[in-house]
Amino acid sequence: YQFGFTGTPIFPENALGAETTASVFGRELHSYVITDAIRDEKVLKFKVDYNDVRPQFKAIETEQDEKKLSAAENKQALLHPDRIREITQYILNNFRQKTHRLQAGNKGFNAMFAVSSVDAAKLYYESFRDLQKGSDKSLRVATIFSFAANEEQEAIGDIQDESFDVSAMNSSAKEFLSAAIADYNVLFKTNFSVDSNGFQNYYRDLAKQVKAKEIDLLIVVGMFLTGFDAPTLNTLFVDKNLRYHGLMQAYSRTNRIFDATKTFGNIVTFRDLEQATIDAITLFGDKNTKNVVLEKSYKEYMEGFTDANTGEARRGFVEVVKELEQRFPDPAAIEKEADKKAFAKLFGEYLRVENVLQNYDEFASLKDLQTVDMDDAAAVEAFKAKHYLSDDDLTALQAITLPAERKIQDYRSTYNDVRDWLRREKTSAEREKSTIDWDDVVFEVDLLKSQEINLDYILELIFEHNKKTKSKAELVDEVRRVIRASLGNRAKESLLVDFINQTDLDQIGDKASAIDAFFTFAQGEQQREAQELISAENLNAEAARRYITTSLKREFASDSGTELNAVLPKMSPLNPQYLTKKQSVFQKIAAFVEKFKGVGGQV
Repeated sequence: YQFGFTGTPIFPENALGAETTASVFGRELHSYVITDAIRDEKVLKFKVDYNDVRPQFKAIETEQDEKKLSAAENKQALLHPDRIREITQYILNNFRQKTHRLQAGNKGFNAMFAVSSVDAAKLYYESFRDLQKGSDKSLRVATIFSFAANEEQEAIGDIQDESFDVSAMNSSAKEFLSAAIADYNVLFKTNFSVDSNGFQNYYRDLAKQVKAKEIDLLIVVGMFLTGFDAPTLNTLFVDKNLRYHGLMQAYSRTNRIFDATKTFGNIVTFRDLEQATIDAITLFGDKNTKNVVLEKSYKEYMEGFTDANTGEARRGFVEVVKELEQRFPDPAAIEKEADKKAFAKLFGEYLRVENVLQNYDEFASLKDLQTVDMDDAAAVEAFKAKHYLSDDDLTALQAITLPAERKIQDYRSTYNDVRDWLRREKTSAEREKSTIDWDDVVFEVDLLKSQEINLDYILELIFEHNKKTKSKAELVDEVRRVIRASLGNRAKESLLVDFINQTDLDQIGDKASAIDAFFTFAQGEQQREAQELISAENLNAEAARRYITTSLKREFASDSGTELNAVLPKMSPLNPQYLTKKQSVFQKIAAFVEKFKGVGGQV
C-alpha cells in the first residue's frame, strides 16, 4: 500500500491538468485542515493586505489572465523602475512596523519577499542596495533562487520543485547570483560560490542565518517558499501571482507559532491576490474557512467584533482606551488590590489589541499623525504623501484620539509595578488574607519585551534632553518615567539618576560619548557597591566576587547548588540564623545583579 501525507493535496481545481492526489492514492482516509490546526493553536491565522498605492500600475497588478501577464509589455510594466522603486521604498518605510522592530534595539522578526522571476529578484536586490546607501541602519538583504524551474514559471502561481543543478542557469542569472553570494560572503565572512557544492552549502548557511534573524529580508523566487520552517519569520511580501497549493505553501512560511507578540502571519501583496487567497483557503478547508483563517480588519479591531468561531464578543481598541482613561486617569494613584487587578486586566487587554494593530498601515498612520504639526501646511502634505492619504482619510484619522506617549509610559510603569508587587512584595501571610483571586490575570511579558527600550536609547535620550533643557530635575523626572516603563532596565533607575546628578553632562560632546561616560561611571559604581556588600555582610571576598561575576555573566543570580554557600560568612548550617542569612544575602546579590548586569567591567 501507498499512504500519502500532504498539507496541500492536489484536487481537480488545482491540478493544472496533472494527476490528483486521489487519483494516485485513492480516497481520503482522514483530513486535518488548516482550520483544525488554528483551532488547536498549532499555527496562526493570516493577515493579508493588498497594497495598491501605485495607481498607474493597478491594471496590471489586478490582472489574472496568465497569457496577458506573460506578454512582453506587461512583464515590462511589472518590472518598471518606478514600480520597483516604490515597492522597495514601501518595504523600507514599513519593515520595522511589520516585524515588530519599532523600539530601538528590538530584534523582532524577519521577512521574506517572494518575486516573480530572477529578473525581478535582481532589480529588487539592486533597488534595496541603492535606496539604503548611506543609511546607518540598513536592512540585511540576501537572495537565492533555483535555476531552470523558476525562470519558466513567470505568471503561474504554482511553485516548482527546487533544483541545485547549476548547469541549467543562464549566464546573466549566474552572474547576478554570484554577486549576491559575494555580498553575503563579505557580510558573514564565508566563502560560498555558485558551483554545485558551494551553492548547496550557501543554501544551508542562508537557512541557518534566516532562522537566527541575522538576515532581515530574504528575496526569493521559488526557493524557501515550500517546506522551510522559521518561526522567527512573520512577514511575507509578495510580488508574484500565486494560487491554490502554491499560495498556501508560500503564506505558511509566516504562520509558525513563536511568542505572544506574533499573533498572525503577515502577508503584504503588491498584486491583487484577494480572490486567489479566498479560493485557496476555501479549497483546503470549507466555506467557513475564510472567517477562521484570515485575520479581522483594521476597522473591526478598532471598533470591536464578535468572533465567528467562538461567539465571543471582542472589544475594540477605541473602547478599551476610553475605559482605561476613564477608570484610571492617574495610574500612580492605584492602591487597592481590587483596583490593581482591574488595571492589570484592562492594560493587558490594551497591550494585546495594540500589538495586533501595530501590523496595520492605518494604525501606523494614526500613530505618526500624533507627531505632525497640523498648523504646518507643508508638514501635513508631506504626511499625506508618505501615507498615501486623501483629505477624507486625514479627517477620519483626526477623529480618533490616542493616549499621549507619556501617559502610556505611566501605564506601563504601573503595570510593571503591579507585576513586581504580586511576584515579590506580597508575603505569603498577606496572600492568605487576600480575598482577590489573581488566577485569571495573565501579565503580557512578551508584549512588554517586544516594546522594550534599550539602555543605549535611554542614554541617547539623556544627551538629547540635556541639550534642550539644563534642568537636571526635569531630566531626572523624564528618565524615571521612561525607565520605569521598561521591563529590563527598571532596576537601573537609581544608577541612571546618580549618573545624571554626578556628571557634568554639558562636557559630553555626542551620543556615543554619553554612552561611554555612563558605562565608565557604572563600572566604578559596580566595584564600589560590590565591596560595600561584601564588607557589610562579612562575606568570603574571593568566593563572593566569583559568584557575583558568574551571576552577572548569565544575568541572574541562582541559589541552587553550593556556589552561594561558599559566599556566606562562617556559620554552621545548623545555626537557626543560617537560612535567614542565606536568603538575605541572596536577595541582596540578586538585586545587585539586576542593577549592574550588562555594564561590563570587574567586581
